[in-house]
Amino acid sequence: MAEGLKIEIFRMKNAEEFTASLADPQCRMETGSGAAMTAAVSAALLCRASRLAAEAQPDSERAGYLARNTETLRKYMVHLIDEDVKARGPLRRALKEGGEREIEAARQPAIAICGEIINMMNQSLELAVELTGLCPKADMHYVGESAELALAAVKAARMYIVDLSDYCSDDTYRFVIRRENEITLEQCEKNAAAVREAAEKAI
Repeated sequence: MAEGLKIEIFRMKNAEEFTASLADPQCRMETGSGAAMTAAVSAALLCRASRLAAEAQPDSERAGYLARNTETLRKYMVHLIDEDVKARGPLRRALKEGGEREIEAARQPAIAICGEIINMMNQSLELAVELTGLCPKADMHYVGESAELALAAVKAARMYIVDLSDYCSDDTYRFVIRRENEITLEQCEKNAAAVREAAEKAI
């Protein structure tokens, strides 16, 4: 290892360190890391609700399935915190030293993690809709809280993706990126609204 090389593992930081790093304009963390952390908290709440549903219905295979998979989702979102930092490295270098071609080549990897967060939170919201039919009434608020945080992560990640699309000179590409993410956001908002309605009725 080169002398003086410092490798930071952002997912291992405590809340004070993590938020201070994200607030620092010179830090290598970006929106994707913050969205991944938000998504991880969302998945944790959904996992909690799933486990409570599984405890209340020990014979329910589906409740057990949801508990296992939401825990996997939580761990995956935590993993993405540092993957976003890695994905942005080439773009940082291209913006500082490269030309249009280098920036365009680096832009796609730089938005990859945000795209994955959107995809996985979209699936998480679908699971949350299903869980409203399994979760005990007293614990339904966790499902609602998870949905709100999932939607927040999606909105933040989408905004970042659309913003970076401005580095592309292709008008059609920019339109497609914006529209694809609008459609996904609409689906997420629909599922979040269904979860919110169920949670509000339960509390």
